[in-house]
Amino acid sequence: MKNYIKFLFLITIIFSIVSCGKKGCTDPNATNYDPDATKDDGSCELVSIPTAADAAFTYSPSAANTNIIEFTASNPDMTAYWDFGNGTTGTGTSVSSTYPNAGTYTVELIVSNSAGSASSTQNIVIDQTDPSLLNNPIYTFLTGGVNGPGSKTWVIDSASATHFGVGPDPIGAAGDFPEWWAAQANDKPGCGLYNDRYVFHLNNFQFDMIVNGDVYVNNELAADFPGSYENLTDYTAPYTDQMNETWTLTENTDTTLSVSGDSFIGFWTGVRDYRIINVSDTSLWLQYTHHSGGLMWYLRLIPEGFVSSGGTGGGGGPSTPNVPDTVRVKLENSSDPNQFEELDATVTVFNGWEEISVDFAGASSNTYDRIVLFPGWNTTDSATFYMDDIKHGNTILKDFETGSDSSWTVFGNSSYNIITNPDASGINTSSYVLETKHGNETWAGLFFDLSAPLNLSSETTISLKVWTPQ
Repeated sequence: MKNYIKFLFLITIIFSIVSCGKKGCTDPNATNYDPDATKDDGSCELVSIPTAADAAFTYSPSAANTNIIEFTASNPDMTAYWDFGNGTTGTGTSVSSTYPNAGTYTVELIVSNSAGSASSTQNIVIDQTDPSLLNNPIYTFLTGGVNGPGSKTWVIDSASATHFGVGPDPIGAAGDFPEWWAAQANDKPGCGLYNDRYVFHLNNFQFDMIVNGDVYVNNELAADFPGSYENLTDYTAPYTDQMNETWTLTENTDTTLSVSGDSFIGFWTGVRDYRIINVSDTSLWLQYTHHSGGLMWYLRLIPEGFVSSGGTGGGGGPSTPNVPDTVRVKLENSSDPNQFEELDATVTVFNGWEEISVDFAGASSNTYDRIVLFPGWNTTDSATFYMDDIKHGNTILKDFETGSDSSWTVFGNSSYNIITNPDASGINTSSYVLETKHGNETWAGLFFDLSAPLNLSSETTISLKVWTPQ
């Protein structure tokens, strides 16, 4: 009898343990699956495979312009990826895309969740071309614009110093500058870098990468390129031209240039998004990251056939004399080097004093507490410059009448001293001035920090007196 009672007691304990197991969803295909649950409580939420109905979408012209189309995915619970049929893509439930040129475009929406994906397409018809939508200044710089030939070919500015380089990520005190290493002129011959061509088309934002058989890739990524071989620290790799790809411009706080498919620009580091530091009709400065972080790469391109300060890019050529006729003035937030405004002043007087100024109208007020100067911008010669009376409006921020000033920081191998005015004549008869010798880097310069951010709400000009060599 006692043994029977013990047996019943043991069965009761086992039953209690089993019945007290954790309740929850035990279906591994459910979104709320609980691997610790031992008893299903009926709460499982199963995800259905998307259907064509989930991928349906509507569209209509925007109120601002009939060539700007607004799209809406029917199912907001799905992840939505769009191909707008004009060389651009997007993500999100509600998006828009611009169609400057008349024509028929096939738009595809792909929706997905953890169970799968579905897609649908629709054709949209743009009745009339609207050239105003292509009048973006950066479009014009990159492609030649609506009045140009339709495309523009860019090459690495191989004949100039600092056409390629690397710095820290996050960006250091020197700002957007390859402070760790910068290439000298023609520093990477025969690597598969200087013979590449990058063609930006305006029509459908087409991008062609013409490599002439090989490219230059970071040594960490060489294994991804069969047949690659070591060449001047990194690797040269066989590669084919990447034609009929697309380029996309994203203009937010930073302006980003992206290319599609297997195309890329310059030295391959594993990314296809390039921040535009500066762009003009004759120069394109790009900054881009490293695939594993920690490094920030820099690249300078010029139009094919253009003669830069160092000569013809894309492999070298005849050189032309350096003429240091530009002083770049940059306002920067010392706490965040990504916040900046920069303008160029052209020098018209050489071997004599001249006052130059730039107007930062429209720049954010009470943001910038650092002034960066690039005398002899876009040259690499070692010219000597003199500067004095740096002003914000009529307020003098810097003069050198005490005969000393240790508040400056130099970069790009530049140097500075406070010296007796070597040419006390004309508009500047002061006793002392700042002397700076241009470093051997295109980005060479110097900066000083202000005690408080500039108030640009009413006075927006920065001026200085410069003495520039010819």
